[in-house]
Amino acid sequence: MQFEPVVLFFLLGVFAGLVRSDLKIPGSIYEALSIFLLLAIGLQGGVKLAEFPLVQLLVPALLILAVGALIPLLAFPVLRLLGRMSRADSGSIAAHYGSVSVVTFSVAVALLMQEDIDFEGYMIVFLVLLEIPALVIGVVLARSGSGSAQWGRLAHEVLFGKSILLLAGGLVIGFVAGAEGIKPLDILFFDLFKGILALFLLEMGLVAAGRIAGLRSYGVFLVSFAIITPLLSAILGTLLGWMLGLSVGGTMLLATLYASASYIAAPAAMRIAVPKANPALSIGAALGITFPFNIFLGIPVYLWMAQFLHSFGA
Repeated sequence: MQFEPVVLFFLLGVFAGLVRSDLKIPGSIYEALSIFLLLAIGLQGGVKLAEFPLVQLLVPALLILAVGALIPLLAFPVLRLLGRMSRADSGSIAAHYGSVSVVTFSVAVALLMQEDIDFEGYMIVFLVLLEIPALVIGVVLARSGSGSAQWGRLAHEVLFGKSILLLAGGLVIGFVAGAEGIKPLDILFFDLFKGILALFLLEMGLVAAGRIAGLRSYGVFLVSFAIITPLLSAILGTLLGWMLGLSVGGTMLLATLYASASYIAAPAAMRIAVPKANPALSIGAALGITFPFNIFLGIPVYLWMAQFLHSFGA
């Protein structure tokens, strides 16, 4: 397996941040890059989703969502009891780890494309759906016994925030247009995908370098949690993908989704619903530790896990 070169841009960004370089990507360009990636991933998924009968996705979707909901439920008591964190911080971090990372997913897709490994296009559907239950569960856990959450504002943030809206919108457009209809946009959204992803990872490296300091207050525990949790979650995803009969690529993507942690939708939702939570802890763990762990070590391991498990049925 060859090394995916786009992750080196992330490493360059981390290095630039640590040495306090004046390297910066303007906010408007960063915003444009994130919009492009979200739309491109949605379009790719929608085009492939059009190849499958939607009825066949109902049972897998319910199982994937149910197992995904276990992640924040299992993470919360670990953070609360072993980490001795507040209820607000425990619920917030649990929501981040039950939710998903679109950039981690896109790096996994890029690796599969490089290795010429097929995968089910409808996996993008779960990238969208898995955000919602994790955020709701995290809010419930964080606010139990402390009054009611602002559910209306939270629902609006989750369902109509940039991440979900662009992913879902791209998914619908790709599904309606199909492979032939979307062909005039191939050069922009498909051929340039990895180049745009490389620039986005450069910015993510700069941001991650500034978040690492936020982990110092909980030291070894939170760093360990940010590495062990994705590994255990990926095992759940690999086993479920194999049981559902997904391909090697689809199984690896499900493992990656479960292993990833949100640092876009979850922070925005938690800021509204759990204002007492310290964002430096959740974003520091998700973006400063779990994200680089996944793109450098985790994703290749998840692919190996999927290949190993599927080898028994070969």
